[in-house]
Amino acid sequence: MFRLRSTRWLWCLAATLLPLVAAYAAGDGWRYDTVHSQVVFSISHNGYSRPFGRLHIARGWLRFDPNDWSTAATELDIDLASLDMGDADWNKAVCKPALLDCANHRYAHFRSTSVERKDDQHGVLHGQLTLRGVTRPLDLAFTFNRAAKTIYEPHKVAGFSATASLDRNSFGITANPNSIGAQVSVWLELEATSDEHAVPSTKEQP
Repeated sequence: MFRLRSTRWLWCLAATLLPLVAAYAAGDGWRYDTVHSQVVFSISHNGYSRPFGRLHIARGWLRFDPNDWSTAATELDIDLASLDMGDADWNKAVCKPALLDCANHRYAHFRSTSVERKDDQHGVLHGQLTLRGVTRPLDLAFTFNRAAKTIYEPHKVAGFSATASLDRNSFGITANPNSIGAQVSVWLELEATSDEHAVPSTKEQP
């Protein structure tokens, strides 16, 4: 009789805890993989071409549930000092105070404010971009590529592709208007690793 009651108690305990375990396993906290995440931009050069530059994401977190986008949010820092235009002298020229001012404003910061879901894979992330100390609204049209465990490691990865367009003048980058275009096209390729500790407390989230 004692063994029967003990068994019943264990089953009741398991029934109580399993939903909690499942909820924890289905968590939606992610940390950006800075190795496999990049930002690419393009801007007119004297009207002859639109050369590309590349930047790295320094750090950031993401809250995202593939089944429920209503609570999606993110913050990330882009390292302007990582600028790669394909030429060392060109990198230095773009990083000067008249343009990106990498020494005094090393990081561009993006903070989401809301997400607009279009379908199962596409949406628009609304947020604020701070560049050179100036904050302006920025919308990122994105595609949710997939979320799955990697074939090499047991952790789970979520992948996204996003695009945006911004006017450099609105961030106070007005130098060389006759040779450098105003509109900047931006592409982001992002990977994030599941990490519940990456997302800050509710009070700190957008």
